Amino acid sequence: MTDNDLSALRDRAERGDAIALDELIQLAVERGDMGELRRLADGGNSDAVDELIQLAGELGDMDELRRLADGGSTDAADQLIELATERDDLDELRRLADLGNTTAAEQLTELTAE
Repeated sequence: MTDNDLSALRDRAERGDAIALDELIQLAVERGDMGELRRLADGGNSDAVDELIQLAGELGDMDELRRLADGGSTDAADQLIELATERDDLDELRRLADLGNTTAAEQLTELTAE
């Protein structure tokens, strides 16, 4: 896809073309374009949020997951907890637990008991 094609697709999506928006999200996923997914997610598109969480999880991008979780995404928080647990990142689990996340608190308890 050329830059002009991408620009035209963005324009259509911004004008409310749901098919163009779906195509734009799918293209961003295929390209691993976190910036495009972030832009669409920040614009309120829940499909883009879901794809961004999945991609961030696959890439191990804790900063992006943290940003989304801190913005209120429980799915991002769950993914962040999973990643922090895999990495034995007690500081991240403690931070989430201190914010009231009971799953993070449970994982922290399990990891510190071992």
